[in-house]
Amino acid sequence: MKNKSEMSKHEPKEKKRVTEPAQSEHKEHNGFMEAGKDQEPVPYDQQATTGVEDETGEDKAEQKQNGNLAGQVAELTDKYLRLYSEFDNYRKRTLKEKIELSKSASAELITKLLPVLDDFERAIKAFDANPESPPGIKEGILLIFNKFITILNQEGLEQMKTIGEEFNTDFHEAITNIPALNPEQRNKILDEVEKGYLLNGKVMRYAKVVVGN
Repeated sequence: MKNKSEMSKHEPKEKKRVTEPAQSEHKEHNGFMEAGKDQEPVPYDQQATTGVEDETGEDKAEQKQNGNLAGQVAELTDKYLRLYSEFDNYRKRTLKEKIELSKSASAELITKLLPVLDDFERAIKAFDANPESPPGIKEGILLIFNKFITILNQEGLEQMKTIGEEFNTDFHEAITNIPALNPEQRNKILDEVEKGYLLNGKVMRYAKVVVGN
């Protein structure tokens, strides 16, 4: 009899079952993943980057929207600044026109009152020339004259300086010329025929003077 060891040598060995790996639902083929018979193959790079591209696209859209909003804000700010500047210029111009209008209105009235001022001065000189004049009347006229000239001064009226000053055609009108007694009197005002006045720095009436030459 053959022993067990000899029998085991000649007995055919059982073949090991080789199980093929189950085919996965997705097959690899030339860089594509086949999802199945009913689905189209999708490239690996698309599968890996689809989510990233979506996020990048949203960021770009958000950045674009923010840029548009910033542009609108800048445009509205520029419009506001221009409008404010135009309004401020209009306000200043209107205020200046009102001031000039009030000055021109007062200038017209003061121009009409200058002859009255001249009459007051003539009356005072007449009282000085007549010693027998009642002193009370002269004092009353002086009181009225001082109030009158004070009101005109408050409105910007100013009397020009003439006698002893250098003759200036911007302020003075030469009625006549007389020979100067010394070199210092040349082109100087020696006498005043009619007083000149300034209103807020502008000539209201030229002074009529006598000039030495």
